[in-house]
Amino acid sequence: MTDDMIMNRVFFVFDKDSDNYVSVQEWVKGLSVFLRGTFEEKMKFCFEVYYLTGDGYISREKIFDMLKNSLSQQSPEEDNDEGIRELVEISLKKMDHDNDGKISFADFEKAVRKDRLLLEAFGPCLPDAKNCLHFEALVFRNKPPATF
Repeated sequence: MTDDMIMNRVFFVFDKDSDNYVSVQEWVKGLSVFLRGTFEEKMKFCFEVYYLTGDGYISREKIFDMLKNSLSQQSPEEDNDEGIRELVEISLKKMDHDNDGKISFADFEKAVRKDRLLLEAFGPCLPDAKNCLHFEALVFRNKPPATF
């Protein structure tokens, strides 16, 4: 994950009490979704990252902003606004099942269950499996089991 906008949103999803700090407990809960989370937990996490306004919907404008930010990271010298608008319309056509011009969690869930590649449609917000395994190997290598 290198997209500043997405990383900022990941931080705020980790920061459940909205105090602008990620406590140890919040960090562990967030990592548990990253490393061992169920598909449902990851789906909820991604949706929370994408609905930037906190209103429970991913709007057309926010899809545009996320895609523009993500694509400008790949080719900053090009102005792709028209192509991005087309991608927004394709995304809405594929994911906005109730045709209200925005994506609710119900819309997102239905689309992602049908096509799991849509889970991170608006930018990568989950680490890939290889990086998760590498992280676990580094952190838990030669460590005695925790006792409680």
